[in-house]
Amino acid sequence: MERLLPTHAFHVVFTLPSELRDLVMAKREKLFDLLFASAAETLLELGRYPRWLSAQLGITSVLHTWTRELLFHPHVHCIVTGGGLSLDGKRWIATRPDFLFPVRVLGKLFRGKLLAGLAHLHDRGELRLTGPAAPLADPARFARIRDKLYRARWVVYAKPPFGGPEEVFRYLGRYTHRVGLSNRRLVSLDERGVTFRTRGAQTVTVAPVDFLRRFVQHVLPKGFVKIRYHGLMASGSVRTRLALAKRLLEASPMPTTETFTRPPRDFRELLLRLTGVDIRRCPRCAVGVMLRHPLGTDTTAPLPPDTS
Repeated sequence: MERLLPTHAFHVVFTLPSELRDLVMAKREKLFDLLFASAAETLLELGRYPRWLSAQLGITSVLHTWTRELLFHPHVHCIVTGGGLSLDGKRWIATRPDFLFPVRVLGKLFRGKLLAGLAHLHDRGELRLTGPAAPLADPARFARIRDKLYRARWVVYAKPPFGGPEEVFRYLGRYTHRVGLSNRRLVSLDERGVTFRTRGAQTVTVAPVDFLRRFVQHVLPKGFVKIRYHGLMASGSVRTRLALAKRLLEASPMPTTETFTRPPRDFRELLLRLTGVDIRRCPRCAVGVMLRHPLGTDTTAPLPPDTS
């Protein structure tokens, strides 16, 4: 929280496709590292690209591996600054408050980086292809699956965080050091198995052995770091480029995140956000406020005074 910059931010989630989950389970540390690196490099590369920002972003990444049903679903949450420090270090370049990068571009670049890294690990024999992942030891089969994944669309979730970046950090902080299932979600244990809550009032019951299997697959390798920092947030930049970015932003404050993340009060405010047109302003002087006045049946009744 102390590293937060006084600017808006984005919440971006990168998810591994289901076809790779058996492979990840066979060599989790290597594949989790690859997931972190591919997500961060995707964001940093697009940030440096002249078409978008020509700037260095700040990124905080957190690994999450479970669903509410305790199924294996590895993905990385990234909190990304809404802009970056220019490459020459002289100014802050802000993004639009509601747009970071096109999600399809994010998905394609992330797909390319992760699959290229996966092929490199496979060629060097650094993947443990055992158990359900054993068929991938065959180079031809591995190439077919890789080609299939290249043709698939990888979905990346990206949106401005509701309530600002502080709320996202608090949200992520609630489970970064927890296990996949808290005690309060446990409902019962009987001859049918273990019953626990998923979403709201919904529950699921699984056999004890299956419950244990689901639970322990989220235990990370010993010493694995599940929270990582990149770009301006990297440890080597905290006292240099991050401090410079904070000084530049404090000298020229950005609008508060509440302006962009609070839900619009009505259709007029929504139209203003989307188009920049404020229909509450007088169309002639652009200063006075338009007042709504019901039209009666008496067309000769005087109109209210002109407030513009």
